[in-house]
Amino acid sequence: MAALPFPSPTTPQGDRREVLLGYLAYFRSALLDKLDGLPEADLRRSLLPSGWTPLELLHHLTHVERRWLVWGFSGDEVPEPWGDTVDDRWHVPASLSLGDLTGALAAQAVVSERVVRAHALDAVGAPSERWEGAPPATLERVLLHLVQEYARHVGHLDVVRELLDGHVGE
Repeated sequence: MAALPFPSPTTPQGDRREVLLGYLAYFRSALLDKLDGLPEADLRRSLLPSGWTPLELLHHLTHVERRWLVWGFSGDEVPEPWGDTVDDRWHVPASLSLGDLTGALAAQAVVSERVVRAHALDAVGAPSERWEGAPPATLERVLLHLVQEYARHVGHLDVVRELLDGHVGE
């Protein structure tokens, strides 16, 4: 599996929405590329003092998107918005496979794109528990937050993958 090409700043885009969606799509594909080919044992073990595993990171990012765009911005009910954590630690049930988790990420990407395309970037999110008492953010700020979250965590995974088998990113 190969990641989508990095969204070049010189490639014309229709608007900022397309730019932000392009970056999210790129980082999702880079995440999946870094997981591709890892044996099950490596997907479920940690090499870091913090203890997170590659599968836990994938599960976390799917929940992050859901928390920010569906539960937060849209204000929709979400079963278990913090379902990626147990006792303040990322967690993946043993019953969930890489295929289950990549399928969940793909499904969330479809929902996320639907939310983004249905609103202006300056639209303000619905009041919800997600904001923890703060005023809701605009869609553009939520998307920028998601891009940085993906970029940071994909960088973490890049280091883990290099430690596991020498595979390096760009």
